[in-house]
Amino acid sequence: MHSTMYGEPQKGSEMERRPRKIYTFTIKMEAVRLVVSGKRVTEAARILGVHEQTLSNWIKAHKAGKLMPNGRGSKLTAEQIEIRNLRAELARVKMERSILSTTTTSFLRGQR
Repeated sequence: MHSTMYGEPQKGSEMERRPRKIYTFTIKMEAVRLVVSGKRVTEAARILGVHEQTLSNWIKAHKAGKLMPNGRGSKLTAEQIEIRNLRAELARVKMERSILSTTTTSFLRGQR
């Protein structure tokens, strides 16, 4: 990590963190099923767009009986996860609607 003389990190010197992807239990089980049915881990990972190590972790967890629908020991039920996802989608749709409304209003004013 590079820093300035004041100890502040320089722009671009640190790896930017990407948000962690969340996979549904269905996707995890489908990925495991592909490998169990004979596909290579690398091939199944490529098909599903999942990192190989992630898929290997799911396979290990499945063999140990620890592959759970809601991830890392989360206490959320499937319904709670769905509600969380629906709320996030609703917020996104409301924002899009607001942007479209503002854009439409601006456009219509410009045509007068």
